[in-house]
Amino acid sequence: MTDRTSLPHGADAVPARSWWGWGDPGQALPDAECAELAALVPGAAGTALPVPSIASLELPPVRVSAPRTLAHLVSGAPAVRAGHTYGKAFRDVVRALRGDLAAAPDLVAFPLEERDVVDLLDWASGADVAVIPYGAGSSVVGGVEYRAGSHSGVLSMDLSGMGRVLEIDRVSRSARIQAGALGPGLEAQLRPHGLTLRHFPQSFAFSTLGGWLATRAGGHYATLHTHIDDLTAALRVVTPAGVSESLRLPGSGAGPSPDRLFLGSEGTLGIITEAWMRLQDRPVHKASASVVFDRFPAAVDAVRAIAQSGLHPANCRLLDPGEAALSGVAGGGGSVLVLGVESAHHPVDGRLAELVALARDHGGSPTSGTPAAGGSAVGDSAAEAWRSAFLRMPYIRDGLARMSVISETFETACTWDRFPELYEAVHRDVGAAVRAATGAEPIVNCRFTHVYPDGPAPYFTVVAPGRRGSEVAMWDAVKAAAMRTLGEHRATVTHHHAVGRDHRPGYDRQRPEPFALALRAAKQALDPAGILNPGVLFDPAG
Repeated sequence: MTDRTSLPHGADAVPARSWWGWGDPGQALPDAECAELAALVPGAAGTALPVPSIASLELPPVRVSAPRTLAHLVSGAPAVRAGHTYGKAFRDVVRALRGDLAAAPDLVAFPLEERDVVDLLDWASGADVAVIPYGAGSSVVGGVEYRAGSHSGVLSMDLSGMGRVLEIDRVSRSARIQAGALGPGLEAQLRPHGLTLRHFPQSFAFSTLGGWLATRAGGHYATLHTHIDDLTAALRVVTPAGVSESLRLPGSGAGPSPDRLFLGSEGTLGIITEAWMRLQDRPVHKASASVVFDRFPAAVDAVRAIAQSGLHPANCRLLDPGEAALSGVAGGGGSVLVLGVESAHHPVDGRLAELVALARDHGGSPTSGTPAAGGSAVGDSAAEAWRSAFLRMPYIRDGLARMSVISETFETACTWDRFPELYEAVHRDVGAAVRAATGAEPIVNCRFTHVYPDGPAPYFTVVAPGRRGSEVAMWDAVKAAAMRTLGEHRATVTHHHAVGRDHRPGYDRQRPEPFALALRAAKQALDPAGILNPGVLFDPAG
């Protein structure tokens, strides 16, 4: 007998989101703060680009209209179309600030139940209308932008009206959740049951379960359960060819996994509407510590030892000297390792002490959070400083974009033996590309977001002053150099940001050709009209 709860109907409220930049519009940096930031980047523009008003925008005319039976689900309002034109990459923000919304969808749909999704796809397939699945628009790789250019119209399908936790199986610690559930609303619905998904990407407040699944998002855990894949038990997906629903099981060896076909498919094979997700009890025991290293290579060796130790820290973020200084965690040229452990069932101080001891064995000096003798860990100010900087960084990126400062972030993963050479190559080769594009000396920083026994997931940040009016071209040059460098060193084109359209060149080189043939065949079978997010993962047919 299972203890299963059916939850009441009612979608979560969707928070206000900036139409042109990241997140909460109330958190955007004012002009004066943008100028203060730019002063730290020699050669940056002296004035901030103004944020256009919705009324001033010139949107392309609407080319299609939904049938009368679906009209109540769609909107062609300028503010709605503008807010669904782009994701949140640097090039998206700059184009929005310039008022360049040529890629705006004709209509935006807000389905309230799966039947609406089916009906909208039926209409779109017959009317040659491209459909771009949209969770909360936090893509930083061109994942929600239409670039194909050959369809009769474009419909952005916003699933935010489908954000309910529908059912909870407390015995198996699983929940059936609609794909439009935003991070905070999802956790709020699980909290009364003492459960949590515990998946916290940087975009947590402005991204959805469906988006996490479609992009194979990386989340809270730096080790062990790093991706949303690890937490997925079953998927329900609407395709133009029919509805795919997998069986919820703890594990199965029955052929290729149907869920793996859609995890990471970025909306080009179908629209995820529901998922059974594996949950856990909410942690009550937590402890954290930070360790400083004089030498970055020694810090890398320490993290490798930790990743291979089987201790599985929840947080294991290594910041190189530049990243540590930029985040305000430490100065003086040292690298900082931020460690965190947690459990719902037992104290974690002993595990933290073992992790700190491993770091100390490799030359690290604990600075805070070190377990006290015979008791609990003390507070870790460095970890809190890093967390605050981590959440604030997208708003800072937007402020720099308004000052025409080029800011690019790219993340990857490689084996431990390849990392030292990759790290040097990024500084050398991507740095050279930035100098060629901007004529300025860049800031190039690195941190580890996730670590595995066989390798790290480095996250690089590149900052340099740009020329006003040429920001997008400069950013494109830096992105192309980054993709080349990753490919040359056998590192993945993306660890958790997804492919979208911006990473397509690197993905085309990384993906085995027989697998590309299989993907195209799946696309033809599931979406014969070729309407679903065309241009993501592979080129549209024809």
